[in-house]
This record gives sequence, structure tokens and C-alpha cells, in this order.
Amino acid sequence: MALNGEVIGLMVTASHNPEGDNGVKMVDPHGEMLEPAWEPVCTKVANASTPEELIQELDAIVKQFNISLDVQPRIVYAWDTRPSSTSLVGAIVDGLQVFNSEKIEGGLLTTPQLHYLVLSLNAVHTKDAYGVPTEQGYYEKLAKAYLAATDGLPSPPPLVVDCANGVGAKALQGLIKCLPKDRLSLIPLRTDTKTQGQLNNGCGADFVKTRQRLPEGYTKESLEPNELLCSFDGDADRIVFYYLSGPASDSASFHLLDGDKIASLAADYLSELVAKAKLDIKLGCVQTAYANGASTVYLQQRVPVSCTPTGVKHLHHEAAKYAIGVYFEANGHGTVLFSKEAREAIQNADPSDREQKEAVKRLANLAELINQTVGDAISDMLMVLAILSAHKWGPKEWDAAYQDLPNRLLKVQVADRTVFKTTDAERKLTSPSGLQAKIDNLVAKFPRGRSFVRPSGTEDCVRVYAEAASSDDAEKLGQEVAQAVRDA
Repeated sequence: MALNGEVIGLMVTASHNPEGDNGVKMVDPHGEMLEPAWEPVCTKVANASTPEELIQELDAIVKQFNISLDVQPRIVYAWDTRPSSTSLVGAIVDGLQVFNSEKIEGGLLTTPQLHYLVLSLNAVHTKDAYGVPTEQGYYEKLAKAYLAATDGLPSPPPLVVDCANGVGAKALQGLIKCLPKDRLSLIPLRTDTKTQGQLNNGCGADFVKTRQRLPEGYTKESLEPNELLCSFDGDADRIVFYYLSGPASDSASFHLLDGDKIASLAADYLSELVAKAKLDIKLGCVQTAYANGASTVYLQQRVPVSCTPTGVKHLHHEAAKYAIGVYFEANGHGTVLFSKEAREAIQNADPSDREQKEAVKRLANLAELINQTVGDAISDMLMVLAILSAHKWGPKEWDAAYQDLPNRLLKVQVADRTVFKTTDAERKLTSPSGLQAKIDNLVAKFPRGRSFVRPSGTEDCVRVYAEAASSDDAEKLGQEVAQAVRDA
């Protein structure tokens, strides 16, 4: 947090949730998500029910963290396209005025753009300057890096982008203006909530991931087999890709390329580049228990793989332990972190042949292209397109790397979710007593079976994930584990 005059960020958004929801995301001075230690502190402030209680909580924070009230807070704030954002921003401005804060209005931005602004504002006068701290600076940085990363490579086919009627549409159009059409053609879909529907309603990354089908609003007859498509979420920090292998009327022709597929593509390609560049740095990939088992097997044959509890904050922290850390949740939220060690190794490399020189250059350009602060749908989109161009692959070739195991995700209502306690990155239950043994026995009945149970963070329910070698087995395993939860 900004305790020494550094800029922090406030983003008014509810991400992939319905348009009627809203909230605030906070960005620390490094451009990263709020440290977990601050979450209970912020929760107490948010739950204060009277002005007096609010003042008490704020005073406690000042004392606990030894905050100097002589330092003027510096806040950059932005918002997404939800109708309620305007009134919430007004409340934020009023609150900042009370604390005599320096207010920097970011305007209508994606969440990753706000993260970019925070990091670049704090680094602008240092040797680690990240980029020009403006919205236009964000577009120009990504466009320049993409053109460099794909120099000499074939241009990809036009890409249709479902912007979920969100702020990602504005950002995508800003990027398009900085890219030559002969190098990359991007076609925004769902760009106007007044004519094309509500935010995240029947569209967007979460809809495509959970429904396993095309967003509403596509002219299905115009889609060609093996044409790559993608969807952002409402604040453009998630992305998933997909394609049709046959007629759109056939549900079996839909193929999802989710966060697991993105992580596998990135980790595979980057590890190849590191080897060709002859760099002595460690690359690893981080997943959660929700990662498809087939993706984990694929990655483990190539790079070290870690597993963390659900939540990008956990993956980001674990990925930072590697020189190059790839992390993605299955929902499409993630990025690739290049440590200071990795950047210096790339910068100081002394290639002895053409292949090594080319690999070093590609790594350097990808490090500039990929958002280093948070998952960024636009940055991740450009990364995927750059890698596919390098391989000369279409979506079918990308998808062929491994075949996802059929899986199911169920929600089971319970009286008290707090009795469900987990360990081993949420893959095993320690409570209720005996339930994990029952799950293990059920899993053993199914070829390639895997299942875990974890409590929801917000609802009185538990999530049941199940996968198996066949779709019928995955469905049956999921239902049997769900019944075991009800009986517990």
C-alpha cells in the first residue's frame, strides 16, 4: 500500500459479474493486486456501519501500520461501463477530498490499464521506467512490442473479439489505431451497450467458459471452421479463445481454448526460447486445482508446475518465485512474469549464432508485450497471436497439443460452508471428518478420475469439481461426490 507518497489505484468494477453488480479493486504501488494481509483490514472499513465506527477503524489502521498523516495520499482512479460506476466514483472523489489526497482521474479504463498506470506513474522517474503513464502510452507500448515480437512472421488472420459490451471495446479500438492493418486485423464485437445488450449478458469470457458455447449475437452462418475467436470479460482482465470445427448448429463442433490452453501454449514456447537462447534461468508454470488434469500432465513433461489455492493473488505470488513464471486460471485470467534476473539475463546475453540471437530477441520483445502487473486480456491476446504466428499455427493445431479431460463443476447448497476445510492447495478436505476418504473411494471407480470439494468464498455452498476419461463418467462422478457432500 502507498504509505510513503507512492501512487495506488482504485478501480470501480465488478469484472465478469452481471451489470447490476459493482465494487472496487485496489492496486498497490507495484501495479499488482492488494496484498492479502490488507484484505481483512479493508473488510473492517467497508463493514463499518456508522461514521463513528468508520473513524475508529481508520484510526486503528494508522496506529497499526504507523502511517504518517503528513504524507499526502496519491490516488489514480478509473471505472468501467456499469451504470452505477458514476455514483460510486463520486463517492470515491468525496472520500479522497476529505483526506486531502492528490486525485488522478484515469477515466473509463480496463482494470489492466489502471494497473499499468499505477506502475508507470511510480516508476516514471526511475531506471525501471515501465512506460508512458497515460492511456495512449499503454496502447503505444503494446503496439510497439507486438510489432517487434512478430517482426518477420506471417500476419495472423482477422480476429473477431467479443468485448462483452464492456470497457474492453474502447481499449481495443484505441489499440487498433496504433497497429497497421496489414500486420493485425482486429474486429470488435459488442461495443455499444445501448444497442447490443447489457454488460456480460449472454457474452464475455465467463459466459463462454461456463456455457461452453458461442456468445449470443454472432452471425453463426458467417463463421468459418477453424476460425479463431476470443472473448474478454467486463473489465478486460480475462480472455478465452474458441473455434468451430464444423457447423455452428452442431454443439460438438465448439472447441474452447481456455486459460489452461493459454498457459500451455505460453510455457511451451517460452521454454523453447529459453533453451535456444542458452539462458540459465528457471521457467515454471502455476495452476490451481481447477486446471484440467490433461493440461497438468502436458506441462509437467516440459516445465516445473506448482499448484496454489484458487485466486489470482495466490498464483501471482507463486509465479514470482520463478525467473519466468507463467500463471493462468482456467477462466482465462493470468499473465507471464519476467523477474529482474530474467530480464538482466536476456539483456546481457551474448548470442554466438543466429538461432540464439533470434531467441534472445523474441524473449526480450515478449517481456515488453506481456503485462507484468496483472492478467490483461488485450496483452494476453497479442501474446497468443504472436506465438501462433511463430508456430504458423491455427486454432486446430494449438488445440491438438493435448485433449482436455471431460469435467463438471457443480454447486451444492450447505447449511454452513465453514465446516468444509481444505489443504494441499484446496485439493483435499480435512473436514468434515471422513468425507475425503469417501471422495477418494468414489474417484477410484473411474478411469482418470479426479475430484475435489472446496467451500465458496461468498455463498453458503461448496463447489464440486470432477473429471474423468469420459463425459458420462465425469457427470456420474460429480453427482456422486455432490451427494456425498449432502450426506456429510
